[in-house]
Amino acid sequence: MQPQRSAKNTRLYSLADVDRLQRIQELTELGLNLAGVERVLALESQMALMRAQMDLLEAELARAADDLRDRVRQVERSLRHDLVPASHMAVVRIGKRRR
Repeated sequence: MQPQRSAKNTRLYSLADVDRLQRIQELTELGLNLAGVERVLALESQMALMRAQMDLLEAELARAADDLRDRVRQVERSLRHDLVPASHMAVVRIGKRRR
């Protein structure tokens, strides 16, 4: 993290920089050394990326499910005229009944 500098060479920290420094402070107060803090921050970053990827996949899955439902409805509508209610059908047995 390299803070920007003002015209008078004063360090300028972004809100993200301040949040990161506060997180580092929290972790060191819990007893982690700097190597542990670095590992925790890396894992948290990886988790955030995975969470974002999971959100994208869930949205894609929802779209695919909607598309599939639409396709099923289309097929059902196209076949509806071919369906005959069961009450209008007769059951006919052919051949001898085996015991």
